[in-house]
Amino acid sequence: MSRILLISTYELGHQPVHLAVPAGALRAAGHDVRCVDLAVEDWDPAVLDGVDRVAISATMHTATRLAQPLLAQLDVPVATYGLYGETFRGEYLEPLLAWAAQPPGSVSVQPRETGGGPTQNEGLPARDLLPPLERYARFAPGDGTERLAGAVEAGRGCASRCRHCPVPAVYDGRTRIVAVDDVVADVAQLVDLGAEHVTFADPDFLSGPHHARRVVDAVHAAFPTLTFDVTTKVELVLRHADLWPAFAAAGCRFVTSAVECVDDRVLAILDKGHTAADAAAAVAVLRASGIEPRPSLMPFTPWTTHRSLLDLARFVDEHDLAGSVDPVHWSIRLLLPTGSLLLETPEIRPHLTGYDAELLGHQWRSIDPAMDVLQQELAALVERSDAGFREVCAAIGAPAPARWTPAEARPHLTESWFCCAEPTTAQRSRLVGGEGPQDAVELAELP
Repeated sequence: MSRILLISTYELGHQPVHLAVPAGALRAAGHDVRCVDLAVEDWDPAVLDGVDRVAISATMHTATRLAQPLLAQLDVPVATYGLYGETFRGEYLEPLLAWAAQPPGSVSVQPRETGGGPTQNEGLPARDLLPPLERYARFAPGDGTERLAGAVEAGRGCASRCRHCPVPAVYDGRTRIVAVDDVVADVAQLVDLGAEHVTFADPDFLSGPHHARRVVDAVHAAFPTLTFDVTTKVELVLRHADLWPAFAAAGCRFVTSAVECVDDRVLAILDKGHTAADAAAAVAVLRASGIEPRPSLMPFTPWTTHRSLLDLARFVDEHDLAGSVDPVHWSIRLLLPTGSLLLETPEIRPHLTGYDAELLGHQWRSIDPAMDVLQQELAALVERSDAGFREVCAAIGAPAPARWTPAEARPHLTESWFCCAEPTTAQRSRLVGGEGPQDAVELAELP
């Protein structure tokens, strides 16, 4: 059996699910497993002492970019796994276990890409191998208090095929659900660790609405005071409008939904399945149930104009969403990872400039070069802790907000970064002792 080090660099401020799940499975298979989460722990090369293999979680863009300078420091067999994994992409657990079981000294591995599949018992995630919940983002209900929070998965993959999203490029509209009893057992671990709130970290919680309802009912029955949040598409907020009153009664406090922009032409190119009017309707549906919408945005695409940015700022202002949109979302630029479905559309081709392996995607230029410059300025702005919607409006030349409910008064998590954002200087500083070749790069210099 192998001595294996599992590494995570970032998982949206949560205690990382994608360390806990493989760590539990590997340990159950008899391996000696250690875990390091570089989101909250500094890199110490001494952790490699006695290690046979290293596996790095590459579940999102930010995490994978942060892992890049670390890879050069490792002189043992290495695998990367997850949505951006070069070794095991998508459903990684089975091939990761096979890789770990290879004889000592063996380095052979066949890269694998797998999408969804049937429910499978994966065992109990090894939460005991991770830093305590106190070191991670907390849930702030909007009343000035904070509560310990954790993250669980009820399913992976997504039934939708939005063209810009990295999930369909791997899962192709398929999902893999986690058995309800397994979800409840993992939530129980988090509650024992002090969690009073959980995030269902599924790419889209309503990809399987009946499963989602069963999970919510079971978790609420076991832990009636626990609150939670989910992520789902705008169109599913509307399609399953009947679910939200029950979810609110069971403890749902906010819903993250990918509004992206309010330009209906761009939304159609992305195949989002909703319009700007739908996004407004979804806000109303959630608030009618006592649940706060928290839109995620993607303001910068090849088709972004100054007018479309102003329209987005106006939408946020008119619907009193300024305090519910984390500032980082104003800097998000369209990513085109390997296999992106958007590459198949004729609208993107005139804007492409080539693939960049370091930046993990196909690069593009805007129809308006000024928008590329503005995106970099906003990226630098939102890294500041004091930046908010007023500062964003000033930067893009939008009117000062007319409606303003402070972020502190809205339910939210205390981590305000995002899976598709470029790493911050602070995030980079934990890696390889601050000596990685990218650690000195300021955010404003990044493409």
